[in-house]
Amino acid sequence: MTEIKIETDFITLGQFLKAADVIQTGGMAKWFLGEYEVFINGEQDQRRGRKLRVGDKIEIISFGSFEII
Repeated sequence: MTEIKIETDFITLGQFLKAADVIQTGGMAKWFLGEYEVFINGEQDQRRGRKLRVGDKIEIISFGSFEII
């Protein structure tokens, strides 16, 4: 599991994808979420504005598992 450290109260799913080097630019988030299944704490979610907080676990098929720290 890859840990992604944040300095703020939360980050959005779109920001997370860029921080985790899953996508190169923020503009790719909408496309990426339309093409790949993303699970947050075991539930599928495709909203790029979804707020992620410390302790959230993200699973992206073919990309791996991540945890916000």
